[in-house]
Amino acid sequence: MAEISMSRAINQALDQALASDPTVIVLGEDVADPAGGALKLTRGLSTKHGAARVRDTPISESAIVGAAIGASLDGLRPVAEVMFMDFLMVCMDQLANHAAKLRYMSGGRTGVPITITTTVAAGRSFGAQHSQSLEAWLMHTPGIKVACPSTPADAKGLLTACIEDDDPCVFMQFLALLGGRGEVPDGRHVVPLGSAEVRRPGTDATVIAWGLTVPAALRAAEELAGEGVDVEVVDLRCLAPLDRATVLSSVARTRHAVVAHAAVGVAGPGAEIAAMITEELWGTLERPVARLGAAPAPVPFAPELEAHYYPTAASIAAAVRAMA
Repeated sequence: MAEISMSRAINQALDQALASDPTVIVLGEDVADPAGGALKLTRGLSTKHGAARVRDTPISESAIVGAAIGASLDGLRPVAEVMFMDFLMVCMDQLANHAAKLRYMSGGRTGVPITITTTVAAGRSFGAQHSQSLEAWLMHTPGIKVACPSTPADAKGLLTACIEDDDPCVFMQFLALLGGRGEVPDGRHVVPLGSAEVRRPGTDATVIAWGLTVPAALRAAEELAGEGVDVEVVDLRCLAPLDRATVLSSVARTRHAVVAHAAVGVAGPGAEIAAMITEELWGTLERPVARLGAAPAPVPFAPELEAHYYPTAASIAAAVRAMA
């Protein structure tokens, strides 16, 4: 184990995947040295593994994802970087109508083992076109797996799982978490897709979060502990497939649930999770499931406004208090 940043953990996962599997390639804008990626997530990889396997591309997300799909059909296992999640919308035809459907349309004969890595700049004042958390778009498309880490260890483990998976995966990371440090296994480390993690056990209420909102939920839980309220925090880690069992088990015990995410609240992932909890635990819940999401507006550029745009520790704590 070593204490490293999330960005270093992602780089390590890519490095080890390239070293262990000759079919793995990385492609995207400025991923090769000397740039090493816009966020330095691929720094040193083209120098170590060669420009043929860590390839710079033109500024065309459609071309990047289209080339990755084609390469996967020819036996490769591409990792395609789409610099910011907002830009996924440019290549949604390739992702939703080709990558997600080819296994189904070929009767199971053709897999598409691609991983798309992308960044959400929420909380860093990058403005309306770089900060959207758009996982709900992906969750609505059958055939795509969606992972989102909140810790360095999970970043390495989930990215490795995505690369080794035989279906298309989107690995989304939050810019605000890339500098966070934590202990990460040195060698191959895999976190199974579809497995949530209880970050903090509790008995009075369950807060369900992922990515950016996990640290906020943990701060809210600590604040509420001082008031005698014991909050359990469940980090989903993966949106598709969703770990229904862990969520339902937790809420069945606490009988109160809050879902907090950086995606817009209207028709956001929290709506699906709240519906699932309500359908399965209607007779157990003491209060309706509370949902906290980003405001139904473009992401503001001004830090003073952005600070109130996404769920915070204060708003999560307030939602739990309202259930008393």
